Amino acid sequence: MAFDISKMRNIGISAHIDSGKTTTTERILFYCNKIHQIHEVRGKDGVGAVMDSMELERERGITIQSAATQVNWKDYTINVIDTPGHVDFTVEVERSLRVLDGAIMILCAVAGVQSQSITVDRQLKRYHVPRVAFVNKCDRQGANPIRVCGQIREKLGLNAHMMELPIGLEDKLQGVVDLVGMKALYFEGNSGEEVIVKDIPADMVDQANQYREELMDAVSMFDDSLMEDIMEKGYNDLDEAKVIAAIRKGTLAEQFVGVFCGSAHANKGIQPLLDGVIRYLPAPDEVENVALDLDNNEAEVKLECREGKPCVALGFKLDDGQYGQLTYTRIYQGKIKKGEELYNTRTKKKFKVGRLVRMNAAAMEDISEGVPGDIVALFGVDCASGDTFVDGDINYSMASMYVPEPVISYSITPKDKQAAMQMSKALNRFTKEDPTFRVNVDPESAETIIRGMGELHLDVYVERMRREYKCEVITGAPQVAYRESITAPADFNYTHKKQTGGSGQYGRVAGIMEPITEKDYEFVDAIKGGAIPNEYIPSCDKGFQKAMKEGSLIGAPIVGVKMTINDGQYHPVDSNDNAFQIAAIGAFREAYAKAKPVILEPIMKVQIAAPNEFQGAIFGLINQRRGVIVDSGDENGTTTVNSEVPLSEMFGFSTILRSSTQGKGEFTMEFEKYGKVPNAVADELTKKYQEARKAAQK
Repeated sequence: MAFDISKMRNIGISAHIDSGKTTTTERILFYCNKIHQIHEVRGKDGVGAVMDSMELERERGITIQSAATQVNWKDYTINVIDTPGHVDFTVEVERSLRVLDGAIMILCAVAGVQSQSITVDRQLKRYHVPRVAFVNKCDRQGANPIRVCGQIREKLGLNAHMMELPIGLEDKLQGVVDLVGMKALYFEGNSGEEVIVKDIPADMVDQANQYREELMDAVSMFDDSLMEDIMEKGYNDLDEAKVIAAIRKGTLAEQFVGVFCGSAHANKGIQPLLDGVIRYLPAPDEVENVALDLDNNEAEVKLECREGKPCVALGFKLDDGQYGQLTYTRIYQGKIKKGEELYNTRTKKKFKVGRLVRMNAAAMEDISEGVPGDIVALFGVDCASGDTFVDGDINYSMASMYVPEPVISYSITPKDKQAAMQMSKALNRFTKEDPTFRVNVDPESAETIIRGMGELHLDVYVERMRREYKCEVITGAPQVAYRESITAPADFNYTHKKQTGGSGQYGRVAGIMEPITEKDYEFVDAIKGGAIPNEYIPSCDKGFQKAMKEGSLIGAPIVGVKMTINDGQYHPVDSNDNAFQIAAIGAFREAYAKAKPVILEPIMKVQIAAPNEFQGAIFGLINQRRGVIVDSGDENGTTTVNSEVPLSEMFGFSTILRSSTQGKGEFTMEFEKYGKVPNAVADELTKKYQEARKAAQK
């Protein structure tokens, strides 16, 4: 039987932490007959959700790694990727979105659009991923999906409309009204597996008509003939297939978001959501994907999601599991067959496809080939996350994904010799798996430094070393990734002259150093009349970049500098690449001292939510930490405060917040920007740095 690509969907489930992504995925697996029993994320049965296959994930009740599984629903094949909601694991979300065609954005019916929902929305927009929304937890006290739909419109700027209305709310949630088919759906049986279709309850008919009219007005913008039908016949006798086609058109164009509702935990509303996925989200061949042709100045090439073309696939995630290294791979064009040779365009090496598997979270099944648009896993391939695999004579690379810079670091020391060997194995694997996890050795103290996106991010890796590699390490106090920058322009005119026996070194570099905000560094060549020969211009650029690696205030990297060279001098014998690099370093340092340098620190976007009675305590905690409150609001007895707080003040905050709010407060934090450090703090940091340098010199 020929494979029908129009019946495939690659979808991700993404949302704010604790909105119920993994619980929803668990229900999807159950209703698609992938599992025969539902387990909860924090289940009392000690099993944990299928998609949270890591021991750590089950203990903490959060998703750390994105998991992939394939299910079948009404003769459609759906690849589902469950992504983490915690911002420390943002690269997991990024790499999953990179390979998805559509997404389900889950929101909590009580909390609505939260800080991380905004982050997820930004990521979906960056990768142009069409989505449907699912308002979960409609059985909780204070649930109001219609209010959440309004928040999606206001806070995320999306054209969102209700596709369903809840029948009852909170503990009275019974089912949903489908506004496209105008019927009531109830979910019966032990686990809500039987969908019973009935007439809309009499007391809801007026409300259903009102929201159906709103929905039809919105989707008729995507189909002129539907608009004419509404004008002629009104809202009730419309062709359902035409309505579905119009909703699909708007969704694929990213100009419409259908809002479904229900409760995954109460087993209500998941089957219509699955229907929404196959009706409204794109098949792989309806999404435009481009690769860069490395043999043709990285010109963009449109990929065709069909067989008979050379294979192009992206290894988007590595997982070193119990069976060896697995590479999760999305096939964009052509096929991958067991036993054939593929070429890694980054390493320029060929490899043979040994074992090819389809993943169902931690379980797997062997397959002989992967078809276009599919997500499969390769075994034992030596590669890094984000590598492109091709066959034939093409040399393409998929555009790389956005990888944010780490903002926090720990020093780690192994307890003994055995641990040192295991630590090096673990770090080697983790850096391959996760591009935001970086490792380096401090040249002065010879300590191993690990860097990442937040305390939880690094704690999880330290814990994984302990469990998976039996490697005990001692961690140093967390360190913040400071930067240095300048606040005023400064001229430079520096001559490097060195005369030893034989030919010497000579180079003069002059110009201006200026502060910029839009990028870390910019180099401008304004030399006229050959004052510095063309071959030495790149040497000046290299010298400036070397000088930026370490500032004079606290030894942190320098950012936000524009270097313009407009004059200089060379010597026909004594000038060379090295002489101009040294001259540029000297010129940079000379100007830097005059350009009013400052220390910058990472400022985090912090959202705290707690019951109203703790509002004063929350404001106090932010003010004590040099924080700035951006806005605050209260809904259903919960105060939510958005603020910007320096990262250096946030260490150990979760413990303090718990004790200040009787364990009822929670917070999320993500990197926002770099900001200037107050003078008193800057003086203290500079003093510490100078003392450390003196101690090292002794």
